Parts: sequence; structure tokens; C-alpha cells
Amino acid sequence: MYLKNSKTVVIKIGSSLLIDGKSVIRKKWLEEFSKDVKELLNQKKNVIVVSSGAIALGCKKLNINKKNLKLDKSQAIASIGQIELMNLFKKTFNKNKINLSQMLLTLEDTERRGRAINAKRTFDNLFKLGYVPIVNENDSTATTEIKYGDNDRLASRVAQISSADCLILLSDVSGLYSKNPKIFKDAKLISEINDINSTIKKISTKGISQLGSGGMETKIEAAKICQNSGCTMAIADGLKFRPIKRINTYNNCTWFLPKVSKLHARKKWIISSVSPKGEIIIDDGAVTALEKGKSLLAAGIKKVNGNFNKGDHIKVLNKDLKEYARGLSSFSSDEIRKIQGLHSNKIKDTLGYVSKSEVIHKDDMVEV
Repeated sequence: MYLKNSKTVVIKIGSSLLIDGKSVIRKKWLEEFSKDVKELLNQKKNVIVVSSGAIALGCKKLNINKKNLKLDKSQAIASIGQIELMNLFKKTFNKNKINLSQMLLTLEDTERRGRAINAKRTFDNLFKLGYVPIVNENDSTATTEIKYGDNDRLASRVAQISSADCLILLSDVSGLYSKNPKIFKDAKLISEINDINSTIKKISTKGISQLGSGGMETKIEAAKICQNSGCTMAIADGLKFRPIKRINTYNNCTWFLPKVSKLHARKKWIISSVSPKGEIIIDDGAVTALEKGKSLLAAGIKKVNGNFNKGDHIKVLNKDLKEYARGLSSFSSDEIRKIQGLHSNKIKDTLGYVSKSEVIHKDDMVEV
């Protein structure tokens, strides 16, 4: 039902779906998957495919074991494998007359508001032109510090940026179980999840695929992003042929339902950041002011952790170091350290130049 009612659908394909454990490309699987995509297009839906596999295909071409690859070498291998990946998609999808484009994104492309908006415009124009974007992280240039490292969370950010209604994570498991189904025979599939609580986090288990980089934990993180952006997400078994058709027919998967939220699109983007640059610790008076919908002022700040620039995502913690909110800082960390605890009318004299009076404006802040 959730998939059928969706206008824009993002589908994430794990490496284990494209290449089996013996490093053999699953061409027949991809051919069947392309039929699923064609069917969605025939239903006038917009489709984005987020595909892993560039490094895995690069390793296959060079006959290199992916285990213990150093970052600089994996970047080069990703560059080689990306062409292999797109050639594989193009050759396969051409049979169903599906037009493809390629988009390589980095963490910064989704974290920085301006770049995220540019990405959305690109998606919208590709939909109008009748093309299906194949998205991957730009592993050739991304470093450990500025990359997602898994395509689950990248897919959730792509879903959010593109204002998708539904994200489907296809992997080698049917969804989230009450226990690890590869160990316990009595494990039961959880069909729907409204709230990701501590119990859900506790029963999530890491995947055992040697080809992929994300386990169940990254899928739970992706679900949290989707829930906060009004997008429905499914974790489904993609190993069988026609996985999307099987979801529509049997619904044998786990659905994460979006939270009812009135957050503005800008605030949705803020709260879903996966890479806050620093922290601000505030006093009780500041917490009370924020609860009344006011902006965060310098007077209520007790401490600054980390180094960040103006406009960066940061966490706001109360005096017990519990996260209270997230927002976009109007000042750098160095500036805040100079003005923390001061009344707003002292900022100009302290910094020597005119600036905003709010450290985080209420429109740039979201309670968590």
C-alpha cells in the first residue's frame, strides 16, 4: 500500500545483490530488477536508484580482495569500478528502454543547504526529462572524515532531498527481526515500526555480507532520517527476482512509518544531519527560553565543544549534557567562546564588528 501510493520512490541496492559471494555479477537479477523499475515508470512514478557496488566491481575487475583495502587504494578502485557499474546498468536497462543518468554525491552535498537544494533541482529536472538517476557516493574523492561510508544513510538523505514518499532498502535480509534470523530459528519479522526506541536499537544486528559496508544499524539510522522527513521506509529482501513486485504482492518486509510532523523543510534538513560539527552547552534559563520558541542567545551559553564555522550544524546540550536541539550556528566556535555568557548588546564591543544577536536563530533550530 505504501509503495503503491508513492509518487517518488528511492530504491537502494546493496553490493551483495549485484555480486554474489563468489564474485560473480548477478546479471539475471539486475535484468529482473529493471523490469520492476520499468513497471514503476509505467505507473508514472519518479524513480531514483542508489546503488552500491563500485568498489566491489573494481576489485572484481582487478582481481583484488576488498578486505583490508586502504583508503587511497579504495578511492582509485572506486573510480575504476564506477564505470563498470554504470556500464552494467546501462547495458541491462537499455533492454527495457529506461533512460539513465549518473549522480555522484558526497556528504557535503547533502549536509550543506545550498548544495542539497541544487541536488534536488537536478533530480526534479531529470524526472521531467524522463530519466532515472543512478546515485552513488563519490568514493573516489571522499575521505573517511567526509563520507557516509554506507549507502543506507546516503539513500535516506537522497529520499529527503528529493522529497520522496518512499525509500526501499534492498539487501540480503527480509527486514528487522525480533532476533537475528541467521542464528535464531524462532525469530519473527516485525512488519511495521512507528517508533525507533531502545528496544528496536537493541535487537538490530549487524549484517554479515562481506561486500557491503552497512549492517542493520545503518538501516535503523536511515529509518530515523526518513521518519523525521515524512518518508516511509522499507527494509526488504532483494536477493530474489523482481523484489519490488514481491513487496507489492507479499509485503514481506519491515515498514518504518513517518512521524506526523509539521517541521518546515529547512528544519527537516537540520534535524536529519548525520554530521554535526560541534556542541554548545546551555544553562537552564536558555532551555526555558527555547521551550517558549525563542532563539538561543549568547547569555545562556556555558561551554563550546569542537571547532566549527558559521552556518555549520551543531548540537545544543543542556547542563546534564543531554541533547536538546540541533541548529545552524550564526557564529564560529571561536566567536562563541568570546561572547558566551554575555548580553547581546556586548557582542559588537567584544568581537569588534556588527553581527547577529542570536547564536542560533529559532528558525534554524529544531528540538530533538
